[in-house]
Amino acid sequence: MHHPSDPARRRLVQAAAASALLPGLPLAAMAQERKPQRGGTLTILQRNEPPALVAVANASGPTKVVSSKIFEGLLRYDFALRPQPGLATAWQASKDAREFTFQLRRGVKWHDGQDFGAADVAHSIRLVAQLHPTGRVNFKSLAEVRTPDTHQVVVRFTDPNPGFLARLASVETPIVPRHLYEGRDYATNPANLKPVGTGPFVFQEWAKGSHLLLARNPHYWDEGKPYLDQIVLKIVPDFAAASSAFEAGSVDIGYNNPVALGDIDRIAKLPHIGVERRGYEYSGDWTSLVFNFENPYLKDLRVRQAIAHAIDRKALLNVAWYGKGRVIDSPIGASLARYQARDVQTYAFDPARAEKLLDEAGFPRKNGVRFALHIDPLPSIEGFRNSAQFLRQAFAKVGITLQSRTQDFASYIKRVYTDRDFDLAYAWLITGPDPAGVQSYYWSRNFQRGIPFSNASGIQNAELDRLFEQGAVEPDEARRIALYQQAQRLIAEQLPSLELLAFDVYSVFNRRVHNHTVGANGLESSLADTWVESA
Repeated sequence: MHHPSDPARRRLVQAAAASALLPGLPLAAMAQERKPQRGGTLTILQRNEPPALVAVANASGPTKVVSSKIFEGLLRYDFALRPQPGLATAWQASKDAREFTFQLRRGVKWHDGQDFGAADVAHSIRLVAQLHPTGRVNFKSLAEVRTPDTHQVVVRFTDPNPGFLARLASVETPIVPRHLYEGRDYATNPANLKPVGTGPFVFQEWAKGSHLLLARNPHYWDEGKPYLDQIVLKIVPDFAAASSAFEAGSVDIGYNNPVALGDIDRIAKLPHIGVERRGYEYSGDWTSLVFNFENPYLKDLRVRQAIAHAIDRKALLNVAWYGKGRVIDSPIGASLARYQARDVQTYAFDPARAEKLLDEAGFPRKNGVRFALHIDPLPSIEGFRNSAQFLRQAFAKVGITLQSRTQDFASYIKRVYTDRDFDLAYAWLITGPDPAGVQSYYWSRNFQRGIPFSNASGIQNAELDRLFEQGAVEPDEARRIALYQQAQRLIAEQLPSLELLAFDVYSVFNRRVHNHTVGANGLESSLADTWVESA
């Protein structure tokens, strides 16, 4: 995966302190130089049913793929994470990174024909600050959103928000129509099932378990786009069926490793198939074994340390993930490398040490077994299920019986984040384009039932809260780096989760598809520039 250089990331942070209007560069300038063909259908392979169609309160990948075609954000981002115009054509920030002013695009209409304007943006930012799992963290000091006129928005925070301009993609801060959301309970709003956006594609139907259908928006503000007539998002949960679909040409593209890791090398050799590693720069993916602090065994730090010592992470990578990735010690990834702490506490593979810790915690073996736990692996990719089986054997060697539960994606989300009916969850998490994104997984105030990808462990640590809260508002980059590095050290010591590895992430596409990955959000973007060659 391409990662932006440190200077490129510094430019994004410094943009929050700039006072000049920033017009940006069109993302399409980076697209493949070839005249697009108009018409046709793009079939996207979707491995999991989306739990929602609107990304305001849901940060799951399946939701973001759908939502980003219907809804737009104020900004988009190139591969170096530099902001580009979206629904905002220009923007400026105060030097203290507390106030941000946006000039909005004119002539934009909602899919129902209503005019888009500043009131929609103001309402959406407030919704995201209230409901989005990372927005609740990143926008927590939101003071007001003013609308001086119908095409200008001023966002003011009580504290500096140096990462704000990095958080305005459609998948993170989607702009939704005020006239359909204001004064209504978000959770029960019928607009969530028949979404109305400003994006290049209009929602048509959702046949659960089968497909979603999006049609070309004939009144899209970017004249001449989109090129496609329609998009079909086809639900194909089985990996063997997914490989067969790509081989047969019945699907055109898929993201987030749509075929099995063990099959990718074979698929990539087919003449009509391409593999793309770009388009994941905005997310910053990693995998984490999350401990439920409500569990009577796991609330003991010595048990969590023992589990960490019981896992050979390098062997896990090679066995469960075919060696495609890297072992990690921090939730902050390579795209934000300067924020990584290099001296965090680590837990070497040491089963004898694990046994000693479990004895000290007061859980001796009885007939060879100390206690039993359940693990819920994310159902998106076979590597998670493979990992659960690997961990079952590793835990057995230190006297812990581990049972793996398989379920669909929606049931996994409900079990972990709403019902909290889990012991260990093997999760696929994202940092995002700014280190403040990590806070949502560990912040005491983000422990809230029903919010996917929030504080699943339930950790309540005042010092960790302080570090994250100060890091989020610190405008001096050197001090900000120090705060996040200290937070990483504390996470490694307290072990609300054990960071295991970051696996390779890729998209698979039929070579007849062009301009599918033109920025840092990859297939989680609008696909307004995408076109397909006719047969």
